[in-house]
Amino acid sequence: MTVTSRAANVSVEARNIGGIEHTHVEFEPGITILVGRNATNRTSFLQALMTALGSDRASLKADADEGEVTLSLGDETFTRVLRRKGSNTVADGDPYLSDPELADLFAFLLESNEARRAVERGDDLRELIMRPVDTTAIEAQITQLEAERRQIDTQLNEADALERTIGNLERREAELDNKIDDARERLESLEAEIEAAERTDDGENEALDRLNELRSTLENVRFRLETERQSLEALRDDETEIRDSLDELPDETADSPSELESKLSDRRERVRELESQMNEIQNIVRVNESMLAGENRGVTSALRGGSNGGSVTDQLLGDDDVVCWTCGSEVSSETIEATVEHLEEYRAKLASERREARNAIDELSSRLDTIEERRTRRRELSSRLEQTVAEREETLDRIDELESRQEELREEITTVEAEAEDVDDETDELVELHSEANRAELERERLENERGRVRDRLDEARTKKDKLAEYKARREEIGEEIRELRGRIDRIESEAVEAFNDHMERVLDILQYENIERVWIERIRKEASGRGQSKDQSEFNLHIVRQTESGTVYEDTVDHLSESEREVIGLVFGLAGYLVHDVAEQLPFMLLDSLEAIDSERIAALVEYVHEHAEFVVVALLPEDAAALDDQHARITEI
Repeated sequence: MTVTSRAANVSVEARNIGGIEHTHVEFEPGITILVGRNATNRTSFLQALMTALGSDRASLKADADEGEVTLSLGDETFTRVLRRKGSNTVADGDPYLSDPELADLFAFLLESNEARRAVERGDDLRELIMRPVDTTAIEAQITQLEAERRQIDTQLNEADALERTIGNLERREAELDNKIDDARERLESLEAEIEAAERTDDGENEALDRLNELRSTLENVRFRLETERQSLEALRDDETEIRDSLDELPDETADSPSELESKLSDRRERVRELESQMNEIQNIVRVNESMLAGENRGVTSALRGGSNGGSVTDQLLGDDDVVCWTCGSEVSSETIEATVEHLEEYRAKLASERREARNAIDELSSRLDTIEERRTRRRELSSRLEQTVAEREETLDRIDELESRQEELREEITTVEAEAEDVDDETDELVELHSEANRAELERERLENERGRVRDRLDEARTKKDKLAEYKARREEIGEEIRELRGRIDRIESEAVEAFNDHMERVLDILQYENIERVWIERIRKEASGRGQSKDQSEFNLHIVRQTESGTVYEDTVDHLSESEREVIGLVFGLAGYLVHDVAEQLPFMLLDSLEAIDSERIAALVEYVHEHAEFVVVALLPEDAAALDDQHARITEI
């Protein structure tokens, strides 16, 4: 079933693109056939349309320094201007697509299209289908999330200890509540005794009052001293724990972050250089293929010296030689084809080097993240240690001061007690009751203060416990995010393989290649390890299964495929990418060219099949191949 039309008619006006000096073409949604022989600017028109849609893979007319394409689609207009800049061509303007990568790979299926050529060359099909996916960014996100999960795991590992701490604190709180109740009852009892004794003693004794005051002060000092000593013990425990954590940190690696940053910058620059070289090679390949196809008739005529020797068409059709666009000499088509093949092999080598550089970028980024994570942790621990040591020293100073103050008070109490030796027994008993009451009051205050500290620690522990629940929830979220990120790559790979295998099976059934039983991609998972970490990777293995006349089934290789079979497989692979990456949502066009290796009936069936998935299908065909398609499809014979 063909795609239902959603867009208006298309109008394309091009100037100085490929072999086109000027043209204006209009067509409607559906299948549009560019009918003609070689050297009729069909490929140049497809390049012009690609340029307006966003591609940078078009070439200027050889004798022009500037070209322009305008695409009108309904009420919208898109314009690109091409200018020659040294040996390169630069494009400005407002194209249909802001990023043409998906379209270049899976919608603009001309002869030089990578998806088509990848099958023939035996390239890495997985790399090609995954190229539009920023796997580097995804892996970086995964690495960051894994680091966060490790930090959360460290917190969660303290859960059991935290539960024990909460239990101990709750028991201690209950004990202190009972002791405070006992201390309060004891104090009330002593106060009642004091009140009864004071009713029988109406005398005054300054020495006893002073002694009472000193004993009270001494109890306060003792309490503060005990508190400071407990704090000192806690600080020493914290200091030991922090030093142990520092000792457990891995030693600094020999890698210098600045050196790694420099290497990372070099690798990124190398990737940019490789991509620039690959684009330049691709431009050269397109120009040579255009010359082989006879598209640049004006250039060829000029290089051959004008019209001498007959018409341009006669010269092109009557001679196996092609005029070299760089030096003007005539060379054989086989020589240029061999040169193009060498260039493509070199481009494949550059693509392999680019993959290695990208892998190096991933590794360097991971090493930098690890170093920074360790350094951040070391800085945090060192800062905590410095603060803890400072607090410990301050606490020791306060303890020294309190111990000195305690000794002074004891000496003063001894002096005052000597002054109060002459008091009568009744007064002495009252002094003892006051002293005991003071101790009971201080004990109650000490217990209440300790209970306050226990409750603070208990509140802190319970808050931390509540936080652990949040950590658990966040850890589950991180797990989901990591699975989603990993699943995104896995899903695209699986969908690509499924789409290719499904469409390949249907296309083979439609085209009826008698000796091809099946063509399918097998996705093989493997684990690549390095530098303490591992991650799953995949390979796409292309299988070709043939069947002999006797019914024997055997597996063959790409090298043994006919040109027609290779072209069909390459086109189906491009179509699989078009569907997996939802290119139709961004671009309702699919462009086809150089289908001559496939017989006419199969071309017609294949084009109809492609139209089921793309609203606009523009295909360049020879007249005899175009005749096999339904007459209802639009035909353009003049460009």
